[in-house]
Amino acid sequence: MKSNIESDYLKLLKDILDNGVSKSDRTGTGTQSVFGRQIRHNMQNGFPLLTTKRIAVKTMMTELKWFLKGDTNIKYLVDNNCNIWNGDAYKKYCKEFEKGNAPGKTALVQRVDGKSMTKKLSKEEFIAIIKTDDEFAKKWGELGPIYGKQWRNWDEDTGVKIDQISNLIEQLKTNPDSRRLMVNAWNVGELDQMTLPPCHYGFQMYVRDKKYLSLMWNQRSVDTFLGLPFNIASYGLLLEIIAKEVDMVPDELIGCLGDCHLYSNHLDQAKEQLTRQPMKLPKLDLTNVDILEGEFDFDLQGYKPHETIKAPLSN
Repeated sequence: MKSNIESDYLKLLKDILDNGVSKSDRTGTGTQSVFGRQIRHNMQNGFPLLTTKRIAVKTMMTELKWFLKGDTNIKYLVDNNCNIWNGDAYKKYCKEFEKGNAPGKTALVQRVDGKSMTKKLSKEEFIAIIKTDDEFAKKWGELGPIYGKQWRNWDEDTGVKIDQISNLIEQLKTNPDSRRLMVNAWNVGELDQMTLPPCHYGFQMYVRDKKYLSLMWNQRSVDTFLGLPFNIASYGLLLEIIAKEVDMVPDELIGCLGDCHLYSNHLDQAKEQLTRQPMKLPKLDLTNVDILEGEFDFDLQGYKPHETIKAPLSN
């Protein structure tokens, strides 16, 4: 059975290539961009993991666990071989190093004028220290109050901490017809403390016939080639996990997308992906789910995608 999510995704790639306008961006890479699109998937058609290129499943699973744990430090990710946030942490370190606020190499290098200065860590050296030095990781691996903090530990001005995931699960169990089944990551009072403001900034759930559970997420900025396949799979996984927790059936997954862009160095890769035919979607089995601890085991069956298409990540 062909996937409706993959069909929607490939149509979006073509839409951007055919109709996208040239825009600058914070990374300096440049993009082709369209605005205001929606993709949909019936979860009964299979787990929404794209097949026209291989997706790093374990990396995606690890990031979602990290969000659910309420963690905002890359130490957990690095220790579990998930490197998608490394560039953001290193970019923050580099900015602070240039201001004289971050440590460099222990060995000093000699300048032309005869004075010595500390040399900035390379990205590889930075990540190696994150792995081995807990004190360094605690300070320089921290990304600020991003997703995990907002999902699990939102701060009110009164000092009250709000666990949005716990509250959502309670509402699904006790008041499934509520129109307030929402989780928000766009905390305007803390945006300036975040290394990167949330791209996918909130999601809403909907229960049909007391049994079927749907999820719709909203995303302001969509790295369509590298990021969106992860977002689709991650929210599909979150829907599966929450449905298991509240004893419901995963129904529909919907993405509402704002600025949908292809970076200028992803255009050829997108064209290559469009030449490929979608395969049958895999089936996901979840066990040992403890959503409030951010833990679960998974077995992915029947995932037979086309080969990986490599593309650079813009930070």
